[in-house]
Parts: sequence; structure tokens; C-alpha cells
Amino acid sequence: MAVQKTSLLVLDCAEPNELAEFYAALLNAEIQVGEELDIVEIVGHDGVGLAIRRDHGYAPPSWPRPDDSQQAHLRILVAREDMDEAEREAIGLGARPLDTKDNGGARDTRLYSDPAGHSFTLSTRKT
Repeated sequence: MAVQKTSLLVLDCAEPNELAEFYAALLNAEIQVGEELDIVEIVGHDGVGLAIRRDHGYAPPSWPRPDDSQQAHLRILVAREDMDEAEREAIGLGARPLDTKDNGGARDTRLYSDPAGHSFTLSTRKT
């Protein structure tokens, strides 16, 4: 029988409580403080799991990335009709837009950095 496993995306930063508050508000989720003092978990009502870990030597990712190198990012799905409102909410919480080019059409994916410098996208949910 296979051992049951759970995966969790962990973001490093200097101040985990502050970044946890940002993502809890953005994802309409709850903060759970566990036994490990340097890790804070964010758990969403739909099972979204994210952890924030203190790294005393943390340096934010650079943008743009050198030579378009790969980097992990969060992809947050929203309904197409809610995209503009989701963008206003993210910016109001402290997100910084990274791709501000207006190509004149609908922008189904929008790129931001969180307050600690990690990139994430708001993307429309395909129905």
C-alpha cells in the first residue's frame, strides 16, 4: 500500500507573518500557525495550501529574470468577469504589477510580485 502524502508549496521570505497576511487576504484563506516557529501555513476553503517560511538570509527574486530563466510562481485563477476586481484587490493588498503592457485586448493573465518579491499571476479560469 502506498504511503499517503500531501504536498505544500513553500515560499521563503524575511517576514513570514506579513506575507501570510497578504496571501490569506488575497486567497480568502485562513492563517494557521503550527509547531514550527518559522513556518506559517495558509489554508483555503477549497483546499489551497501554501506555507511561508522565514529565511534570515532571504533575497527577493529578480525581475525580469536573467535570460528568461525558469522560476516557480503562483497561478491564481479567477472568473473572467472578476479579473479587474481581483487586480484592484491584489494591488490594494500590496502586490506590484510586473507586466503593464496594454495590447488593447483582454488580458487573461496578469503578472505581479507579492510584497516579498515572489511572482504570481492572476489568470482567468477557463470554463
